[in-house]
Amino acid sequence: MAISSIKDLSEHEGKTATLQGWVYNQRTSKKLIFTILRDGTGLCQCVTSIDDVSGNIWKKISSLTQESSLKLTGKVVKDDRSVGGYELHVTDIEIVNIAHDYPITPKEHGVEFLMDNRHLWLRSQHQWAAMQVRNEIIYSIHQFFQERGFIQMDAPIFTGNAAEGTTTLFETNYFDQPAYLTQSGQLYAEAMAMAHGKVYTFGPTFRAEKSKTRRHLTEFWMIEPEMVFYDLDMDMKLAEEMIAYIVQRVLSNKRSQLDILERDIAKLENVKAPFPRISYNDAVDLLKSDKTKNMLDEMEVSRKEEEVNLKKELEELQKEYGQAKKGRKYQIDRRSKEIRGLLEKIEEDLRNIPTWRESAEKFKWGEDFGGSDETLLTMQFDQPIMVHRYPAEVKAFYMKKDPDDNRLALAVDVLAPEGYGEIIGGSQREDDLDVLLKAIEKHNLPEEAFKWYLDLRRYGSVPHSGFGLGLERTVAWICGLEHVRETIPFPRLLGRLYP
Repeated sequence: MAISSIKDLSEHEGKTATLQGWVYNQRTSKKLIFTILRDGTGLCQCVTSIDDVSGNIWKKISSLTQESSLKLTGKVVKDDRSVGGYELHVTDIEIVNIAHDYPITPKEHGVEFLMDNRHLWLRSQHQWAAMQVRNEIIYSIHQFFQERGFIQMDAPIFTGNAAEGTTTLFETNYFDQPAYLTQSGQLYAEAMAMAHGKVYTFGPTFRAEKSKTRRHLTEFWMIEPEMVFYDLDMDMKLAEEMIAYIVQRVLSNKRSQLDILERDIAKLENVKAPFPRISYNDAVDLLKSDKTKNMLDEMEVSRKEEEVNLKKELEELQKEYGQAKKGRKYQIDRRSKEIRGLLEKIEEDLRNIPTWRESAEKFKWGEDFGGSDETLLTMQFDQPIMVHRYPAEVKAFYMKKDPDDNRLALAVDVLAPEGYGEIIGGSQREDDLDVLLKAIEKHNLPEEAFKWYLDLRRYGSVPHSGFGLGLERTVAWICGLEHVRETIPFPRLLGRLYP
């Protein structure tokens, strides 16, 4: 019997099929055993009746523990009430391995416990769905660029120079000379673009930031296109088209995974190009405006009312629980868990509102936007926003200055809505050799290390632009995840190198 996959069960309706995978969950009654099987493509309820199998098979299935590996054979039956819409009515079993006591159970576990067991946590439905969406995002990025005549090229991971400042470099000994783990593939992408016109790199990057926010990893993946003869406006247009393309692909192909993640689909359906574009100057004015202040005041009142109502509902559910029947208890448990999650979010907002208010009031022109500032700006839009023309002093040395205002860089940040912050940073690059030399000197960077980069301006310099998309932040936003640690199989965080 050929092995079938759960995602393809519809092709075998009414026929005998064999599934292989692991026990996700199992419950037993006197005459029926309900085994939820997972095989990496989905879940399937496999039903064993004591009347349909031998005593030996019944005994084997009864012995299964969570995450035991096995093969189950049976008839595929359509059932809209079951997970995935199909059941397997079991007639035979082959046990591959009986799992030891599995450490991750249906009860709630702390974050540190789950992170210590990340190698197992990846098997949970929530984490499985997030990784499925991540894969769809990666595939759609490649498809987007390949369809538009870009070629993928690879930048080195070991570098001899900084791309985004020297304070966040991981230094290593490279055959008795200092080298650094790359912060970005961009500088090398510029060189490759001069050969091929339109290129993109897709690889790991590293930042030694001692930050523990929900937006930061020390190792993450960046997608960095670079295009010759592109100005800032063309760069921005490409960026918004790419984001809209990715979101639509996920909505089309991973809707069931988004359902598992309980993602608000309506918010993603709003993501269509063109995005709102505001200058840094206008963004500062908005941040310090009465509109923002009133929004925070209204939010504080609303959150407090929600908190009172949810706590009251939770108290009433707890009173009902003792007298409730089994089915109702399940509903109460589920709703109670949902309420506790909502209360945690409300409490976080109430803690953050004073910080957001103070940050907005004290913000001064010329500063870079912090996480609080980005959150406040994006709260006022239902799409990603593009903030452009930042003060040159807070941007990288290679960014071209605005010819209409020398204080500003021709730079853009794309800020995702719902508080997810910057997912893209891009700019038009400085193409004048003399100006770039002065910028390197001003930033106290070693000219010798950038000799090859300066050659790009000596030999056939042209206007060019590019941007970098942070994959994990994009996954977090599209999936609606609270922390980027759930967006990558094995996250590297400050103090986290295991497993």
